[in-house]
Amino acid sequence: MVIQFPPDAPDYHGSNLTIVFAALVDGERVPCAISVEALEDHFDTRSCDSDGWIRAFDAGRPRIEAVAREHLRVSNGSPVLLKSGHFPPGKVVA
Repeated sequence: MVIQFPPDAPDYHGSNLTIVFAALVDGERVPCAISVEALEDHFDTRSCDSDGWIRAFDAGRPRIEAVAREHLRVSNGSPVLLKSGHFPPGKVVA
């Protein structure tokens, strides 16, 4: 299974409080998302609004994509929703 993450800008979805980003699994686009709660808990969100959550996502993107990659492998390429419990306790230090 080949998993890649295109450098597309993430999208904020207010209806379910997530930041959505894409993965390519064997060339097929698969939606992935991370909850704003996970961003606030682990990625040093500076402001609790869509701009702050996007900035936190961008700063933590390598770690977020690494965790998403593992979940995509386990789920055989199914869509992923990352929540706070998917990350170890504490803030990520860059």
